[in-house]
Parts: sequence; C-alpha cells; structure tokens
Amino acid sequence: MFRNPSTTKIVEFLTSIGIEVVPARLERECFLPGILIESGRLLFDEAQLTYPGDLLHEAGHLAVAPSAVRADLSGEVIIPGADMSAVEVQATAWAYAALIHLELDPRLLFHEGGYAGKSEGLIFTFASGCYHGAHGLQSAGLTVTGEVARKLGIAPYPNMIKWLRD
Repeated sequence: MFRNPSTTKIVEFLTSIGIEVVPARLERECFLPGILIESGRLLFDEAQLTYPGDLLHEAGHLAVAPSAVRADLSGEVIIPGADMSAVEVQATAWAYAALIHLELDPRLLFHEGGYAGKSEGLIFTFASGCYHGAHGLQSAGLTVTGEVARKLGIAPYPNMIKWLRD
C-alpha cells in the first residue's frame, strides 16, 4: 500500500482500531513532517513523512483524548481541561504499546530525530519495564498495571485492554 512496509502496518492498525488515517498532500508546514491532525483524523503525506513511528505518537494523542472531544481536535492537540504534559506522556506510552503490539523495533518510534535527544534513554527506560504514562492509561481504562493486572488475571501494560478512550 505504501512505500515503507512499517507505514502500511501502522496505518492498517490505526484504521482497524477506529482512528481515521487519511493519505493527503499536505501543502502547509506541520509540527511533525508530513503529519497533521484535522477534525480528529490523522492526515499524512507519505512523501514528507520522515519517521513512520511519528504516526503512532500522534495517534496516541487522539487515542487518549476523551471520545466526546476527539472529533474536535485539530493541529496541536489540546484537550480541554487536561494536563497536557500528562497527555504527552500517556501518548508516548500508548504509542509504545502499539509498537510492541505490532512487533516493530522501538527505534521506529524513539528515533534520533525526536524526543529532544532522549530517544536512547526512552528505549532503555521502556525496555527496562519502567513505563512512564502507563498509570494514566490505566486511569483512562485502556490498560492495567501491576497488582491490578494480577488481581484481574489480565496481562499488564504494554498489553492494552482497548485502544481508544471512551
């Protein structure tokens, strides 16, 4: 479908969980090259897309947003009443869970061009089982962690119970 097999795998996954992904020709400058959120949809221009893993991170912003506001999100995702630094960490944790689910290399998400030069540290942190943002995902009903997972008999994060917040 797309030139990069990882892009195809990511787009198919996002579509399957209910995030609308629209190939588009993006004429304006975007925060991340080749990616734009518009009316709750993820638009992307494959010719401008530098890092396919960025699709997962941006989809994470949509996924952790309450369903009541998701369709209204455009541009830089700002969720009314939310602590956006917490949302950023949750979006990263969501993207990592998706990456593991898709059996993709963590460097696809935590690439050298992102995360303010902290990509290697994030790879190490997540690989070590220190999952920043996972408790926020649990609070949103998307996953369970630690003792909660054990009590419920459910595989813990990075396993997800569901991919989109209600």
